[in-house]
Amino acid sequence: MNQKRLDYLEKTVKLIDIATRMDERLEGNDAKEILRVIGGYSKALNLLDDYDHRTLKKIRGNTSNTMITYENCMDVVGKLKFHEQSNLFALERDQGLKAIIGDIYLTFDGKDVYPTLEEKAVNFLYMIVKNHVFIDGNKRIAATLFIYFLQFYGILYKEGRQVIDNNTLTALTLLIAQSNPKEKEVMTDLIGTITVQ
Repeated sequence: MNQKRLDYLEKTVKLIDIATRMDERLEGNDAKEILRVIGGYSKALNLLDDYDHRTLKKIRGNTSNTMITYENCMDVVGKLKFHEQSNLFALERDQGLKAIIGDIYLTFDGKDVYPTLEEKAVNFLYMIVKNHVFIDGNKRIAATLFIYFLQFYGILYKEGRQVIDNNTLTALTLLIAQSNPKEKEVMTDLIGTITVQ
């Protein structure tokens, strides 16, 4: 159990390091929002305490046999207003989006690599941002498709409220963009913690 606590503390320290690296490039409000998001991640330690005392409520993800399609995603991207501002916006490299969609539905030994819709959504956002599948607009497209994904599966709202607000989505997308690929697990855990709970 102590090792789990140390692992979460290490992840929190890494997140603060990512935000510190970004602080020099962001305006004050953006940096504050990122630090607020990271502060919210400390809730994971409370979850570990709940586990120690056997008061932890199991969070269950959703599943579905339905899959989003490449064509539907590109239709959503095609409707974004940024096309008017740049000829390079949403120009795809080597059908990278199609590959990412395939990756989130990947199975191994008969089981989904990302078993829940929430895990699929988080990794979908992460992979679009980090893989730079578009010449221009990766962060905007990733955030849009993340919302589309959540809406498609009916998990964008929980108890009548959006699971992720605009500022948090912006902060998380920027954190992903600035993070080291070795920090993928930290980033996906953070996004999952925020959007699932």
